Formats: sequence, C-alpha cells, structure tokens
Amino acid sequence: MSTQKRRRYDADFKREAVRLQQSSGKSCLQIEKELGIGHGILKRWSREYSADSRYSFRGNGKMRPDEAAFRQLQKELTHVRKERDILKKAVAIFSKEPNRYLGS
Repeated sequence: MSTQKRRRYDADFKREAVRLQQSSGKSCLQIEKELGIGHGILKRWSREYSADSRYSFRGNGKMRPDEAAFRQLQKELTHVRKERDILKKAVAIFSKEPNRYLGS
C-alpha cells in the first residue's frame, strides 16, 4: 500500500500545462515528465479544458451557473412536492367529516 500523498494542482497550473502542450508540439508524456505530473493527467486536463474552457478546473463545490440554477430548481421542486402532499392530506382529512370541521 502506498503512503504517497496525493498532489493537488491549482487551476492556473492546469491551464498553463494545457496551453504548453497545445503550443509546444510536444507529446503529453514529454510535458508530464518535464512538469513532474503523473502519466495520463495532462490528457485528462486537456479533455476537460477543451470541453468548456471557461469553467474548467472549478475545484470542489464550485458549480457552473447552469448547474447552480438546476440545483436550486431541484430544491424548489422538492419543497413544492412536500407542500402538495401536505395539502392532499389536509383535503383528505377535511373531506372525510365535513360537518365536524365546519362547526355545524
């Protein structure tokens, strides 16, 4: 079992590594060796950067604006469903014995 600590790289380092790979004409393997990063990491960073360069390498807990909006809508939907279920139960209770609750 390895006791080696996992290295973390900040977003700027990752972007610069991808730009270096794209502009230098060197292979990913060569740049990985030069920068001292693990095998295959630069290729993964390149894919992520190519997919969405503005929001690549966000880090933990940082969402794109569309992801944040989607998460907010999911929370609202859950809340509205709970309210709906409560109202359904209330309607069921009041419709069983209408005279008892109307004061008649």
